[in-house]
Amino acid sequence: MDREHLVITIGCEYGAGGPQIGKMLSQKLGIEYYDRDLVDKVVEQLGVDRGLVEEADKKKSVQYSFETSLGPRYANLTNRVIYTQYEVINQMAEKSPCVIIGRSANYILKDRDNVLNIFIYAPKDVRVRSIMEQDHVAEDKAKEIIDYNDEMNHSRHKYITGTYRGDRSQRNLLIDSSLLGWEKTAKYLLMLVEMLGE
Repeated sequence: MDREHLVITIGCEYGAGGPQIGKMLSQKLGIEYYDRDLVDKVVEQLGVDRGLVEEADKKKSVQYSFETSLGPRYANLTNRVIYTQYEVINQMAEKSPCVIIGRSANYILKDRDNVLNIFIYAPKDVRVRSIMEQDHVAEDKAKEIIDYNDEMNHSRHKYITGTYRGDRSQRNLLIDSSLLGWEKTAKYLLMLVEMLGE
């Protein structure tokens, strides 16, 4: 595996600390970090309202209209967003070493040999506490947020890849972030990356 141009993809359960751990790891490695700003890049390329793109990112079939010489026409924005994200993720992976959170990046980059694919999960009660602290919400609301995001993310990943997000056949490492906590999990992943370069 090419340590000099390593791309790390991190899939995660909502509330398990994937983005936070990925951010810490990218900082320790001194490489680029890509998360929700991917949406911004997609918006820039599509020239479509950000709210509509975010909706397409969550649902399988969001229609959008565009004007033609024959009048308005309609298309599936979801597929267009997915295709553009595919292009953006490949451009990012080509450009420099980086950490990419979510977006089914492990599947999109499956034909590259310089990619380390990680999936971060945690018991639901730990994730609930995390969201309660992070979003300052009650337990019931935190559970609702997690259930909504889990369903949305699983559905989107299945739509794109035909597989489940935590499928071990698509990952090099699955890790429970509650075992060490977020900071130590990032340190553990750093050790793994360093060993790959030996």
